[in-house]
Amino acid sequence: MTCPLCAASVLPSDSFCEACGHPLNAPTCTACGTPTVDPEGYCERCGLRQPSARDHEEAALETGAAGVTDKGLRRIRNEDAMALLEAGGTTVAVVCDGVASSPRADEASAAAVQTASAALAGGASSEEAFKLAFRAVADLADDPVNPPACTYVSAVVGGGRITLAWAGDSRAYWLPGWTQLTVDDAAPTGEITAWLGADAGPVEPHVRTFAPSEPGLLCVCTDGLSGYLGDGVPDAGEPQALARDLLKHALDAGGRDNVTVVLIPVNPLGGTDG
Repeated sequence: MTCPLCAASVLPSDSFCEACGHPLNAPTCTACGTPTVDPEGYCERCGLRQPSARDHEEAALETGAAGVTDKGLRRIRNEDAMALLEAGGTTVAVVCDGVASSPRADEASAAAVQTASAALAGGASSEEAFKLAFRAVADLADDPVNPPACTYVSAVVGGGRITLAWAGDSRAYWLPGWTQLTVDDAAPTGEITAWLGADAGPVEPHVRTFAPSEPGLLCVCTDGLSGYLGDGVPDAGEPQALARDLLKHALDAGGRDNVTVVLIPVNPLGGTDG
């Protein structure tokens, strides 16, 4: 046997090449066919970044809710994450955006989404789910100076009522009309002032519960979409098709960031903000 990277002789029992240090159980590159893919997903022989299941994902529920997340046109990987599920007649959505300046931002968003969505589906309050997600992201830190981090927004929809919780600049909107339902945690210069991570300090989520008076769509998204809102952006339609149209809009406008959008149809029972 020989090392696929440097061609030095190796033994069947070896885990690493003694000559160059290459792991001998590395994944196989989809382009050149050699097992030389490094932990970052790049082939060390031909340089190709390997496609990831997170590059583009879609979700849809029988209730009509749907979502899509995509790495966009300029990022090397998708550091957004989303969850969309139904539990006991309630629709739960969680969307997180990994902070690009932090390491392992994709892991941060995934940990927050998985933890919070499971908690909300199990009956936890929006505040409780946020705290669990915060802890899950903080626990990823191996460097207290520059730990993994992400923004956060969750939605729980049921009985004609909507409960939102958020920190950072991931947003929720009411459609049609693109009425913003959240307020960004951001400085005038654009930097976020609240996030999930070991370096975030004490963070309490913003929580808003209300009952819309008319049918519509709740949109939960990252700034990969909200950064491209303006005239001509579609705001009505079947959720799965509309989610794809909104992704296409963001990509056609430049796709400079990861893009995530979740749409939930809401049929209100009446009421006002509570």
